[in-house]
Amino acid sequence: LGELGIVFFLFEMGIELSVERLKSMKKDVFGLGLSQYLSTAAVIGLAAKVLGGLSGPASVVVGGALSLSSSAFVLQLLKDKKELATRFGKASFGVLLLQDLAVVPLLVATPILAGSGSLASALGNACVKAGMALSGIALAGRFALNPLFKTVAAANSQEAFLGLILMTALGMSFLTEGLGLSNTLGAFLAGVLLSETKYRYQVEADIAPFRGILLGLFFVTVGFEIDVGLIASNLPRVSAIVAGILGLKAGILALLSKAFGLSTSNALRTGLILSQGGEFAFVTFGLARSLGILDPATTRMLLTSVSLTMALTPFLDQVGEKFAKKLEEGADFTHYTGQDEEAIEITDDVDSGFVAVVGYGVVGKVVTDLLDKKFIPYVGMEKDPKKAIEARNKGLPVFFGDVGRSEVCEAFNIGKAKAVIVCIADKAEATRAVIALRRQYPDKPIFARASDADHAKRLQTTLDVAAMVPILP
Repeated sequence: LGELGIVFFLFEMGIELSVERLKSMKKDVFGLGLSQYLSTAAVIGLAAKVLGGLSGPASVVVGGALSLSSSAFVLQLLKDKKELATRFGKASFGVLLLQDLAVVPLLVATPILAGSGSLASALGNACVKAGMALSGIALAGRFALNPLFKTVAAANSQEAFLGLILMTALGMSFLTEGLGLSNTLGAFLAGVLLSETKYRYQVEADIAPFRGILLGLFFVTVGFEIDVGLIASNLPRVSAIVAGILGLKAGILALLSKAFGLSTSNALRTGLILSQGGEFAFVTFGLARSLGILDPATTRMLLTSVSLTMALTPFLDQVGEKFAKKLEEGADFTHYTGQDEEAIEITDDVDSGFVAVVGYGVVGKVVTDLLDKKFIPYVGMEKDPKKAIEARNKGLPVFFGDVGRSEVCEAFNIGKAKAVIVCIADKAEATRAVIALRRQYPDKPIFARASDADHAKRLQTTLDVAAMVPILP
């Protein structure tokens, strides 16, 4: 039941994404994620052989399994703190997606390392199964899901609609699991397919209670894996293994994140939040024990150590947040004016489809939160240096700048933005910003906050702007 919690959690994550958003994450998934998995597996495998005295096959299994991180713990933390769409949150999510894919070759290779079967035939079978699963899910989503959900929704039966949601999520996960892939990968892909339909919001609302209860059960099962007696009798060894896993994974990923263009603070947070072992280590170590690659005592030691690293995840995230805040506060002023790596990465990427948000007050924060939830990249511009510095120190892509100046707009590549949303509260300042933007970009979609109905009407008729008066509490 605990594993079903992870399935529903990844299903919900898939719903919140879309195919276009996934395409924009290819650098984090196949660049940073692949580099992290291969590098970490090699280093931990070597350490297990040299320092742990394990055999070659056991070292490969241990290295591959410990390179995986916990989707359940990390994604839950990111979602609770509304950091999933921050730069380090996107990088973390991309790495976790690649790790879900990496489970497949790891589970295929484990029996081969035990001496059963040939590598070529096993990899060939794995590729065929992966192709069948992904093709089947894509075809089902394209031709079956929409008509099926339309028919059930027309029946006005909440029970039938909920039953169809459960059948979709579990059916896709069982399909991929039966073909040797990760069951969470199937659930995630099912969610991505449903994200393209008009039923996504109702599906999210209906699935949330099941996901919460079952995910809670998973966290309880992690606690069951902690052998208190083993820790008491082997405290130095367990402490060394836990510290080694956390230190190696955090260090390697932080360095790689920096190499892939993340700022030092974001690289540090990414490394720390993904430094724990993952839930698929339990599956891999169990398989290795049944095949005789790992002995029961070593397996028990590894499972206890992985569980402890998972339990330490919230603490490590807090440590990363504090260090990142200090680094952000000590950064030079280019960090606040949009001339650092993060702003350049967003605004220079033609495929990112970013949105420019002008003004980071009450309405600006609501707008950026909504963009975050939809995984739409944005760049915020704020004239008040205090607001800009405060937001930037939290790791948000909000920078100091006056949109009324043409050189600032050019520096932020406003011409490449999908749209501009003006959220300035002051009536005169909002009008000045809209006039400057419309003069420079006559065909750009602009949405503006108006102070009253008359102001909204004048903006719409004279400047061709979609203006509205917000209702504030």
